[in-house]
This record gives sequence, C-alpha cells and structure tokens, in this order.
Amino acid sequence: MSQYDVVVIGAGAAGLSAALVLSRARRKVLVLDGGEPRNAPAAHLHGYLSRDGLAPAELLAVGRTEVRGYGGDVVDGTVADLVPDGRNGFWVLLAGGQRISGRRLLLATGLRDELPDIPGLRERWARDVLHCPYCHGYEVRDRQVGVLGGTPGAVRYAHIVRQWTHDLVYFTPPDLLTTTERTQLLARAIGVVEGTIEGLVLDDNADQLSGVQLQDGCVIPREALFVPPRLVPNSGLLDQLGAEVDQDGWVTTDAAGLTSVAGVWAAGNVVDPRAQVVTAAGAGSASAIALNADLVEEDVRQTVRDLGHGLLPRPIAAVNSKESA
Repeated sequence: MSQYDVVVIGAGAAGLSAALVLSRARRKVLVLDGGEPRNAPAAHLHGYLSRDGLAPAELLAVGRTEVRGYGGDVVDGTVADLVPDGRNGFWVLLAGGQRISGRRLLLATGLRDELPDIPGLRERWARDVLHCPYCHGYEVRDRQVGVLGGTPGAVRYAHIVRQWTHDLVYFTPPDLLTTTERTQLLARAIGVVEGTIEGLVLDDNADQLSGVQLQDGCVIPREALFVPPRLVPNSGLLDQLGAEVDQDGWVTTDAAGLTSVAGVWAAGNVVDPRAQVVTAAGAGSASAIALNADLVEEDVRQTVRDLGHGLLPRPIAAVNSKESA
C-alpha cells in the first residue's frame, strides 16, 4: 500500500498544474493518468499565453516531467473506487487491484463531448469538425464555415462564429427558427439551410472536409463545421462520493474547488464546462493552494495533540526561554 498527502485523479492541465504546486510545497503527491485527454484529437492548443500552437500531448509531457522533477509521482492508472478511510482520508482503489491511501483527493477528470449521430462527425472531430471558436476559429478564418444548429443556444453560437468568417451557413431542422432569430441571422449575412443532414462530404485527395450533404442529396460546400456538443462531466467518482450537484447535474464547488465532500477538491472541465486549457491550469493551481492550506491546518491540529500527549519535544523557543530564566 502507498500513502500520499494528495492523490490527483486526472493528468490534464488542471491535474498536473495542481500537482506541480503541491509537489513544490513538498507534499507527497500522486497523479493518476487515465490516458484519455479530451483534446487528444487536436493538433494544437491555442489561447494559452506562451504555449499557443503547442501540441496538447507535448504540453502534458512537459507537465509530467516538471511534476516528477519536484518529487511527484505520475503513473498510468484507472480508478475503480474511492472509499473514505474513517480517518479524514481516502482509499483509492485502482482497476488493477492496487490500493492507495490519500489524505486528500483532487479530481480533474474532465468531460466528454457527446456529438449528434451524423455519419463522419466523430472521425473529423477537432480536425475540421470543431466545437470552440476561440480555440479553432482563427485557423479557419475567412473560409466556408458551417454551424450545426437545432439545439438551445445554437443561434447565439453561430453569431459568435461569424466573428471569424464572412461565409457562414447555419444548418437547422425545419421550422425551429423564430422570426427574431431569422431576422438576426439575415442581418449578419448568415445563410440558413433547413433540412436533415445526411453526412459529410470529404475531399479524399486532401483529407479535408469539402461539404455537408442533406437528405435530399443537396451538398452545401463547407471547409469547416462548428458543432456545439453536449458536454457531459466525467463525474462518476464524485457522484459516488455524494458530492452535491447543481440543477444541470454539474458538481458544485467553492471558489477554490472544494466540493461538498470534506477533503475532496475538483478542478477543470469536470466542474467547469467552459474552461479552456489555460483556465483549467489556473483552476488546478488555485485548488492546490487551498488544499495545501487545509493540510497545514490539519498538521497543526495533529502536532498540538501530539504535544499534549508528550509525543513531541518542546518547541525550541520555549526551551530557550526557560534556560534564559
């Protein structure tokens, strides 16, 4: 059995950032890497000051090296169960049977994107089928771009995407748009195509999206398609611990990431669906600072108890004071 001050579950930007802060604070830290980062299909990450354009895998590799450089452990492992140990800590049970003890937990397990059931959509994900205009809009600027509508907020999403291109088409099932929405789209020169999408059309020679095919056979030329996915938190372990959730099913935390479960923090996309890589990293850092302060408070309580039981030597200052007298 291994014992740690903090077990970090999830080795993305939030988890590694937290582990870096904690290991530099001389805590014994373990990061468990499930090996399925959300942005793995993307060639580059953007909007991260000093790291813009870096491959996501490279950022994580650098992060793991930095954490290990300060004595933190980063290992591959899938968590099967979390069990309170009855002493303000937790047992972390891995799928392979290993049991780990942690005084505190930080979950940075991210989220998953659930896409509409359209043939070819998943295969092109993060290449020319995209979800975040702030992450990918600049790379497809001034091209023929589409937005897949039909979901709440999709029209507003299309107006944001319009920031990056003058040639934008909004795809929507028939009879969903209100008069106001039609007027707004028309005013911003956003084309509207109503119908059922059959699939994507590819330029096989260039391995590039070339169009969107409708059920009636019509093909609308497009070079990129923005799809607002359904964002689902990977919060099963937090749910299992009984963490409180909001009305939409997302685990709630305080400003530093503390959940309703004592000793359990959460950071990154598992609690904030809008967090980009840089935001998630910052949240991980903030959680780590609050988490370490919580551990310090517990350390103080424990040492005071030990002192009262005669288990510790008297403080140096007290000894010197007596000798001076």
